[in-house]
Amino acid sequence: MSQSKTARQIQAAAETLFAEQGFAETTMRQITTAADVNLASVNYHFGSKQGLIQAVAESYLHPLCQYIEDAIHERLSLNSDDTVTLNELIEMLMRGLLQVHNHNTHALSMFSRLLDLAYMKNQEELRTYLLGLYRSRLAGFLELLRQDSSPMDDDEFFWRLHFLLGSMVFTFSNIHTIARIEKSELNKDIEIELIFHRMIPVISAGFMARSEQTHFCRL
Repeated sequence: MSQSKTARQIQAAAETLFAEQGFAETTMRQITTAADVNLASVNYHFGSKQGLIQAVAESYLHPLCQYIEDAIHERLSLNSDDTVTLNELIEMLMRGLLQVHNHNTHALSMFSRLLDLAYMKNQEELRTYLLGLYRSRLAGFLELLRQDSSPMDDDEFFWRLHFLLGSMVFTFSNIHTIARIEKSELNKDIEIELIFHRMIPVISAGFMARSEQTHFCRL
Protein backbone atom coordinates (compact mmCIF):
# COMPACT_ATOMS: atom_id res chain seq x y z
CA MET A 1 0.00 0.00 0.00
CA SER A 2 1.37 3.42 -0.98
CA GLN A 3 2.13 5.96 1.72
CA SER A 4 0.42 9.30 2.04
CA LYS A 5 2.37 12.48 1.38
CA THR A 6 2.58 13.18 5.11
CA ALA A 7 3.88 9.69 5.90
CA ARG A 8 6.56 10.02 3.20
CA GLN A 9 7.50 13.42 4.59
CA ILE A 10 7.85 12.03 8.11
CA GLN A 11 9.85 9.01 6.97
CA ALA A 12 12.21 11.10 4.81
CA ALA A 13 12.94 13.41 7.75
CA ALA A 14 13.49 10.45 10.06
CA GLU A 15 15.84 8.73 7.57
CA THR A 16 18.04 11.80 7.35
CA LEU A 17 18.21 12.25 11.12
CA PHE A 18 18.75 8.53 11.79
CA ALA A 19 21.58 8.43 9.23
CA GLU A 20 23.26 11.55 10.63
CA GLN A 21 22.73 11.04 14.37
CA GLY A 22 21.71 7.44 14.99
CA PHE A 23 18.44 5.96 16.20
CA ALA A 24 18.80 6.41 19.94
CA GLU A 25 20.16 9.94 19.56
CA THR A 26 17.29 11.14 17.37
CA THR A 27 14.26 12.41 19.28
CA MET A 28 10.64 12.52 18.18
CA ARG A 29 10.75 16.30 18.62
CA GLN A 30 13.58 16.52 16.08
CA ILE A 31 11.64 14.35 13.64
CA THR A 32 8.41 16.36 13.95
CA THR A 33 10.34 19.63 13.57
CA ALA A 34 12.21 18.41 10.47
CA ALA A 35 9.02 17.02 8.91
CA ASP A 36 6.95 20.05 9.97
CA VAL A 37 4.24 17.88 11.55
CA ASN A 38 2.96 17.29 15.07
CA LEU A 39 3.52 14.20 17.24
CA ALA A 40 -0.05 13.01 16.70
CA SER A 41 0.62 12.77 12.97
CA VAL A 42 3.69 10.56 13.54
CA ASN A 43 1.73 8.32 15.91
CA TYR A 44 -1.16 8.10 13.44
CA HIS A 45 1.01 6.97 10.54
CA PHE A 46 3.63 4.87 12.38
CA GLY A 47 2.32 4.21 15.88
CA SER A 48 5.57 5.02 17.65
CA LYS A 49 9.25 5.72 17.10
CA GLN A 50 9.78 1.94 16.94
CA GLY A 51 7.18 1.70 14.18
CA LEU A 52 8.96 4.47 12.30
CA ILE A 53 12.29 2.65 12.63
CA GLN A 54 10.66 -0.51 11.27
CA ALA A 55 9.24 1.40 8.30
CA VAL A 56 12.66 2.87 7.54
CA ALA A 57 14.24 -0.60 7.82
CA GLU A 58 11.72 -2.02 5.34
CA SER A 59 12.43 0.75 2.84
CA TYR A 60 16.07 -0.39 2.66
CA LEU A 61 15.90 -4.13 3.27
CA HIS A 62 12.99 -4.92 0.93
CA PRO A 63 14.73 -3.68 -2.26
CA LEU A 64 18.00 -5.30 -1.14
CA CYS A 65 16.35 -8.69 -0.66
CA GLN A 66 14.44 -8.28 -3.92
CA TYR A 67 17.67 -7.64 -5.82
CA ILE A 68 19.36 -10.70 -4.31
CA GLU A 69 16.35 -12.93 -5.02
CA ASP A 70 16.16 -11.74 -8.62
CA ALA A 71 19.92 -12.14 -9.14
CA ILE A 72 19.87 -15.71 -7.81
CA HIS A 73 16.83 -16.59 -9.94
CA GLU A 74 18.47 -15.18 -13.06
CA ARG A 75 21.75 -17.00 -12.32
CA LEU A 76 20.06 -20.36 -11.71
CA SER A 77 17.85 -19.99 -14.79
CA LEU A 78 21.02 -20.00 -16.88
CA ASN A 79 22.30 -23.25 -15.37
CA SER A 80 20.44 -24.74 -12.42
CA ASP A 81 22.94 -27.61 -12.09
CA ASP A 82 25.95 -25.35 -11.73
CA THR A 83 27.24 -24.21 -8.33
CA VAL A 84 26.75 -20.54 -7.55
CA THR A 85 30.16 -19.57 -6.24
CA LEU A 86 30.94 -17.60 -3.12
CA ASN A 87 32.33 -14.75 -5.20
CA GLU A 88 29.13 -14.60 -7.23
CA LEU A 89 26.96 -14.58 -4.10
CA ILE A 90 28.97 -11.90 -2.32
CA GLU A 91 28.97 -9.85 -5.52
CA MET A 92 25.16 -10.13 -5.64
CA LEU A 93 25.03 -8.79 -2.09
CA MET A 94 27.39 -5.93 -2.89
CA ARG A 95 25.58 -5.02 -6.10
CA GLY A 96 22.30 -5.01 -4.19
CA LEU A 97 23.75 -2.65 -1.60
CA LEU A 98 25.19 -0.46 -4.35
CA GLN A 99 21.80 -0.28 -6.06
CA VAL A 100 20.10 0.75 -2.81
CA HIS A 101 22.88 3.31 -2.20
CA ASN A 102 22.46 4.79 -5.68
CA HIS A 103 18.75 5.20 -4.98
CA ASN A 104 19.33 6.79 -1.56
CA THR A 105 22.66 8.16 -0.37
CA HIS A 106 21.75 7.44 3.26
CA ALA A 107 21.58 3.70 2.50
CA LEU A 108 25.03 2.56 3.68
CA SER A 109 24.87 4.54 6.90
CA MET A 110 21.33 3.33 7.57
CA PHE A 111 22.23 -0.28 6.80
CA SER A 112 25.11 -0.29 9.28
CA ARG A 113 23.11 1.55 11.94
CA LEU A 114 20.19 -0.86 11.56
CA LEU A 115 22.42 -3.89 12.02
CA ASP A 116 24.09 -2.29 15.00
CA LEU A 117 20.73 -1.40 16.58
CA ALA A 118 19.18 -4.81 15.94
CA TYR A 119 21.89 -6.52 18.00
CA MET A 120 21.46 -4.34 21.07
CA LYS A 121 20.12 -6.28 24.05
CA ASN A 122 17.01 -4.11 24.41
CA GLN A 123 15.98 -4.47 20.74
CA GLU A 124 14.34 -7.91 20.80
CA GLU A 125 11.22 -6.44 19.19
CA LEU A 126 13.18 -5.08 16.22
CA ARG A 127 15.16 -8.33 15.80
CA THR A 128 11.98 -10.39 15.87
CA TYR A 129 10.33 -8.05 13.37
CA LEU A 130 13.25 -8.14 10.91
CA LEU A 131 13.73 -11.91 11.18
CA GLY A 132 10.02 -12.46 10.63
CA LEU A 133 10.12 -10.40 7.44
CA TYR A 134 13.44 -11.36 5.91
CA ARG A 135 14.70 -14.71 7.25
CA SER A 136 12.73 -16.72 4.68
CA ARG A 137 13.67 -14.32 1.88
CA LEU A 138 17.39 -14.73 2.60
CA ALA A 139 17.22 -18.49 3.20
CA GLY A 140 18.07 -19.36 -0.42
CA PHE A 141 21.05 -17.01 -0.44
CA LEU A 142 22.37 -18.45 2.84
CA GLU A 143 21.88 -22.03 1.65
CA LEU A 144 23.90 -21.37 -1.50
CA LEU A 145 26.52 -19.56 0.55
CA ARG A 146 26.83 -22.57 2.84
CA GLN A 147 27.10 -24.99 -0.08
CA ASP A 148 30.17 -23.27 -1.53
CA SER A 149 31.87 -22.54 1.79
CA SER A 150 34.59 -24.64 3.36
CA PRO A 151 33.11 -27.62 5.29
CA MET A 152 32.25 -26.46 8.81
CA ASP A 153 29.80 -27.00 11.65
CA ASP A 154 26.65 -24.94 11.96
CA ASP A 155 28.00 -22.89 14.83
CA GLU A 156 31.13 -21.93 12.92
CA PHE A 157 29.10 -20.91 9.86
CA PHE A 158 26.90 -18.85 12.20
CA TRP A 159 29.96 -16.99 13.51
CA ARG A 160 31.43 -16.45 10.06
CA LEU A 161 28.16 -14.85 8.98
CA HIS A 162 28.54 -12.44 11.87
CA PHE A 163 32.17 -11.78 10.95
CA LEU A 164 30.81 -10.82 7.51
CA LEU A 165 28.22 -8.51 9.05
CA GLY A 166 30.81 -7.02 11.39
CA SER A 167 33.21 -6.13 8.57
CA MET A 168 30.38 -4.54 6.61
CA VAL A 169 29.08 -2.54 9.58
CA PHE A 170 32.56 -1.20 10.37
CA THR A 171 33.28 -0.26 6.77
CA PHE A 172 29.93 1.34 6.02
CA SER A 173 29.56 3.19 9.31
CA ASN A 174 33.06 4.66 9.02
CA ILE A 175 33.25 5.02 5.26
CA HIS A 176 33.57 8.82 5.25
CA THR A 177 36.30 8.78 7.90
CA ILE A 178 38.18 6.07 6.02
CA ALA A 179 37.79 8.11 2.83
CA ARG A 180 39.33 11.16 4.50
CA ILE A 181 42.26 9.04 5.72
CA GLU A 182 42.74 7.62 2.21
CA LYS A 183 42.65 11.13 0.76
CA SER A 184 45.19 12.37 3.31
CA GLU A 185 47.62 9.47 3.06
CA LEU A 186 47.21 8.30 -0.54
CA ASN A 187 45.68 11.36 -2.21
CA LYS A 188 42.83 9.30 -3.64
CA ASP A 189 39.13 10.02 -3.68
CA ILE A 190 36.58 7.46 -2.54
CA GLU A 191 34.89 5.18 -5.07
CA ILE A 192 32.00 3.28 -3.49
CA GLU A 193 31.80 0.67 -6.24
CA LEU A 194 35.53 -0.02 -5.99
CA ILE A 195 35.27 -0.46 -2.21
CA PHE A 196 32.50 -3.03 -2.69
CA HIS A 197 34.58 -4.78 -5.34
CA ARG A 198 37.54 -5.01 -2.96
CA MET A 199 35.40 -6.50 -0.19
CA ILE A 200 34.27 -9.48 -2.31
CA PRO A 201 37.50 -11.58 -2.29
CA VAL A 202 38.19 -10.73 1.37
CA ILE A 203 34.76 -11.88 2.55
CA SER A 204 34.81 -14.94 0.26
CA ALA A 205 38.19 -15.95 1.67
CA GLY A 206 36.70 -15.87 5.16
CA PHE A 207 34.12 -18.48 4.20
CA MET A 208 36.67 -20.59 2.35
CA ALA A 209 39.21 -20.65 5.19
CA ARG A 210 39.84 -23.97 6.91
CA SER A 211 37.54 -24.50 9.88
CA GLU A 212 38.91 -25.25 13.34
CA GLN A 213 37.91 -28.91 13.03
CA THR A 214 38.94 -29.41 9.41
CA HIS A 215 42.58 -30.10 8.59
CA PHE A 216 42.35 -29.29 4.88
CA CYS A 217 40.04 -26.75 3.23
CA ARG A 218 38.30 -27.51 -0.03
CA LEU A 219 40.30 -26.42 -3.07
